[in-house]
Amino acid sequence: MPTPKFNKFKQYFNRSKPSIQEIVREPTAGGIVYRRNKDGEIEVLLIQDAKDRWTIPKGHIEEGETAQQTARREIGEEAGLKNVDVLGWLGKIHFRYRRVDKLVLMTTQIYLVKALGDTDAIKKEEWMKDIRWFKFHDALDEIEYEDIGKLMLLAMKKIRQEKL
Repeated sequence: MPTPKFNKFKQYFNRSKPSIQEIVREPTAGGIVYRRNKDGEIEVLLIQDAKDRWTIPKGHIEEGETAQQTARREIGEEAGLKNVDVLGWLGKIHFRYRRVDKLVLMTTQIYLVKALGDTDAIKKEEWMKDIRWFKFHDALDEIEYEDIGKLMLLAMKKIRQEKL
């Protein structure tokens, strides 16, 4: 005779998820935003999402918008940085996740973006836990997504090689 504990355990594993009914593609764009601090060191802007994960500003590409325009708009909306220079495309990353009965395939175009003007005047959107400038290596330690981390390394190489 199974114990109540075992039944609870079994119930946990027998939960069935609704089967996937639809595959949805979501094109997004964002930027690895950097600045030089007063000592000339590179700092990277990261936002902390509602699930406590540190990531870069990014969002959905709206109809009639290029990926680069989206990256610029999202950085303005998510960080309050309107004065930015998009220096070039770094690459794209792919995410897959489940949303109830949908499989979402997200492709994010990532750009290298230099923050200009008053870069301390960052402000987070309400849904964010935090927004902060990190020294490059600290940002690399904090970033939750390996693919974004790889593009951050590429960004740093580009900044150094091209003296940006």
